[in-house]
Parts: sequence; C-alpha cells; structure tokens
Amino acid sequence: MIKFFTYKQLKKPVFSILIPTWNNLELLQFCIRSIEKNSKYEHEIIVHVNENADNTKQWLENKGIKHTLSSQNVGICAAVNAAFSLAETDYVVYMYDDMYVCPDWDKHIKDEIDTISTPYFYLSASLIEPVATGNKSVSAPYDFGRSPETFNEKEFLEKFEKIEIHDKNGSSWPPSVMHRKMWNLIGGFSIEFSPGMYSDPDISMKMWQLGVRYFKIIGKSRVYHFMSKSTKKVVKNNGRKQFLKKWGITSSTFYKYYLRMGKPFDGELKNPEMNFRLKKKLFFDKIKLFLSN
Repeated sequence: MIKFFTYKQLKKPVFSILIPTWNNLELLQFCIRSIEKNSKYEHEIIVHVNENADNTKQWLENKGIKHTLSSQNVGICAAVNAAFSLAETDYVVYMYDDMYVCPDWDKHIKDEIDTISTPYFYLSASLIEPVATGNKSVSAPYDFGRSPETFNEKEFLEKFEKIEIHDKNGSSWPPSVMHRKMWNLIGGFSIEFSPGMYSDPDISMKMWQLGVRYFKIIGKSRVYHFMSKSTKKVVKNNGRKQFLKKWGITSSTFYKYYLRMGKPFDGELKNPEMNFRLKKKLFFDKIKLFLSN
C-alpha cells in the first residue's frame, strides 16, 4: 500500500521534481540541498520513500516536503508514478537521489522549454560522472568524489562550467523533463518494467510512438551523478528482453538509429532512413525476438 503526504506550498513552483529513494537518506539530503542551493527558480520536490528503514519520512516531514510512502521497495516505476500523483506543475522532472545539480541547471532547461511551442518534447540535463562507462552521452571520467563525504564541492563548482559539453540528441534518462500532458498521454512509467531496468528507453519509445521528435540533452544544464544507485540492491528484471518483446526491436537499435543517442543536436529528429545497416539490425532483432519466445 502506498500512502500520500502533502504540505502547503507558499510560492508557485516551476517544476515538479520526482525523486524515488530507498534508504539513501544521506544522498537524498545532499541532492535536495543542491536543488535548494543551486536552482534559479522555486520548485516542488516530491519524494517516494521505499521502506523508510532510515527515517527518511521523518526528515521529509520536518522539511515540509511532499512525499509518498510504501512499506517495502516497490521499484522505480511505481514509486515515480505515485510521486507524480501529487505533482501540481506543468513540467515534470524525474531525478535520482544520488545526483547533485549544478547552479542554474533549471534555468537552462526552462530557457529551452520557452523556445518550444508544443508539449511534444523530452529533455534531459547533461550528466557528469566520476567513472567512464562507455556512454558517449555522459561526460566522464571527472572524479570529484563518489559520495557526499568525498565530494569536493568547492573544486567542482569552480570547474564544472569548464567541461566541454555540447547539446546532444537522445534524452532518455534522469534528470529528464516532460510536460504533464505527455506524462498523462503515455501513462507514466510502465509498471511491467518494475523494479525499473529499461524503463527509461520504454518511456522514450512511448514518447516516440506519440509523435515526439524533440529529444534533447541540454549541454548547459549539468548534474553530477555519484552513481550510487539503489538498483545494486534489487533483483533486476530482464528489461532488455521485456523491451524487445514489447516493441519488437532492441533498445540499442532504438537508441542508435531512432534517437541517434549522443550525436550533436540539430533539431527535431526524423524517422530513420531504412538503409542496409538498419535493415540488417532490424532483421537480427527479429531473430532475437523469435528466440526469446
């Protein structure tokens, strides 16, 4: 059972920031402190608390922060959907609890939104991470610390703007931003992907199927990611297989040929050209799909 707790907000917020957390109070506190310190605008923060073994709920109550609560870990999908039920603004931000937002991260996103005349968009901030994982959409390795205790905030704030980061295609993971109209049209996160593996490309695919072609990772909006994910503690769903069976193609095909993930941003995406490489990839995806049944 999920419970809901709301508090009166004195100022009109710009974003509703949804943060799922699972016994990560220290990381969550650091994340929220960065939002309060480094945001240009006032925002509505809504946290989903899984299990509450570390008294996260009590801390949120003392801070007057909206939250939802489940007695056990319900996974990212159900958690973020529950948090959204309390959201009041037009723009929904999904964020991890192990992130530190940089100064004016929100201004750069809002400036981008103000140039778009439609709710048919999906935006992300640019991630800065301490360890390189091969993800070309992420700036790494820039190791300013792996935890709040080791984070060199002073050095990071002096240097983060000097890191060369350009606008890229392919918004598909937190911190991600969409209009609440789009959230309602796609039905939020698909709970069949619980506890959450591959729920991010699923969200992007649902947006794509509705006609969204404006997928942008904003270079000037920057967030440091500690990479201390709660997913290390859960039994993971086979999201790769679930995505393939649901959409008929692999997430890698979708990212590379449809979202053109990590390529320089040059406006709205177009449907991919059915060239030999894509036809070959789709053919092998069909084989994978057949073998997965």
